[in-house]
Amino acid sequence: MPAVLITGAQWGDEGKGRATDLLGSRVDYVVKFNGGNNAGHTVVVGSEKYALHLLPSGILTPGVTPVISNGVVVDLEVLRGELEALGGRGVDVSRLKVSANAHVITAYHRTLDKVTERFLGKRQIGTTGRGIGPAYADKINRVGIRIQDIFDEGILRQKVEAALDFKNQVLVKIYNRRAISADEVVEDLLGYREMLEPMVCDTGLLLHEAMQAEKTVLFEAGQATMLDIDHGTYPFVTSSNATAGGASTGSGLPPHALDRVISVIKAYTTRVGAGPFPTELFDESGEYLRKQGFEFGTTTGRPRRCGWYDAPMARYAARINGVTDFVLTKLDVLSGLETIPVCVAYDVNGVRHDEMPVNQSDFHHAKPIYEEFPGWNEDISGARRFEDLPKNAQDYIVALEGMSGSRISAVGVGPEREQVVVLHDLLG
Repeated sequence: MPAVLITGAQWGDEGKGRATDLLGSRVDYVVKFNGGNNAGHTVVVGSEKYALHLLPSGILTPGVTPVISNGVVVDLEVLRGELEALGGRGVDVSRLKVSANAHVITAYHRTLDKVTERFLGKRQIGTTGRGIGPAYADKINRVGIRIQDIFDEGILRQKVEAALDFKNQVLVKIYNRRAISADEVVEDLLGYREMLEPMVCDTGLLLHEAMQAEKTVLFEAGQATMLDIDHGTYPFVTSSNATAGGASTGSGLPPHALDRVISVIKAYTTRVGAGPFPTELFDESGEYLRKQGFEFGTTTGRPRRCGWYDAPMARYAARINGVTDFVLTKLDVLSGLETIPVCVAYDVNGVRHDEMPVNQSDFHHAKPIYEEFPGWNEDISGARRFEDLPKNAQDYIVALEGMSGSRISAVGVGPEREQVVVLHDLLG
């Protein structure tokens, strides 16, 4: 049975939770392998809307085992809150498994994230202020706190005190903030031991055994390709690998385990936070996309920056991830537009670039070269087959597929679970 990866092809918010949900009961395990609660999935099930920030969206599917693996940084307060909220709505959350090797976001990570970002002023990166970056920095600096440490109070206290020796100097002497008490941090973390005990395990072994038993394992990336720490628009990126390579290091399964790579991409482009965005719109067209697509962050509520579809970016995502299938979302948002521009290349100081420029400065100064396609006025939310779509919508899909580097296997035509046009079997 296959191991399948779902990642985003743009800057996040493409609808990855929707793609996970599309596979439904055909999946046995859903694994979150990177990031933390700095992004979110909105999943609509019937009349119910669920906003998930830390939990894998597979937790909403009966019979699926959701897994938070070692590559994730976990805010235990957020984890508890999401579990309690879902449990209160009748969702079975007892199946969740959490890696003993996952790192923990502490109170001092959140504090440092916020004060550092404010200190940067005009040079801000646009973080969510949730401590993700500082937690990953501690992981790389080998002073991080892991889930397993919570079960050994002596080790936990030793690690917290070591981390705070330096961090309190920074908080007090540079940022003029009060020092953080190691006792408070330790007491807070120990308070989650009872909640964690039944769910913590060796998730790498769990997933290996699942593959041996021919179960279907779905890897669900947080953030997206253009926010990847290595392959994204650095430094305006997240602190982890959101691309296909991150699924292996972030879960403990070998690279050859992946059978299919599904990349989710909007029929236009959005991003949240700072950084270059060649097709960004500052006129009524951008506002139209924002309102029609309800483009506001699931986690932060921030209005998203909106722009037209970027084909070179799609080709880049296809190449970096080894994409076998694209899932095109929010096609319905484009209904009512007379024409729909698509970026087919960039102009950088008079030189045409058909692929992503090699350096960040060129990408920052890139001007989109557009090809325009005729729009449609019909309501497409009821379409369930490709033939149900207006001719211009069909032509738009075919054109995007031809310039994006992989086939388009499903198209979202509305926010609800059943509002999808399936062109190819995502697992076939």
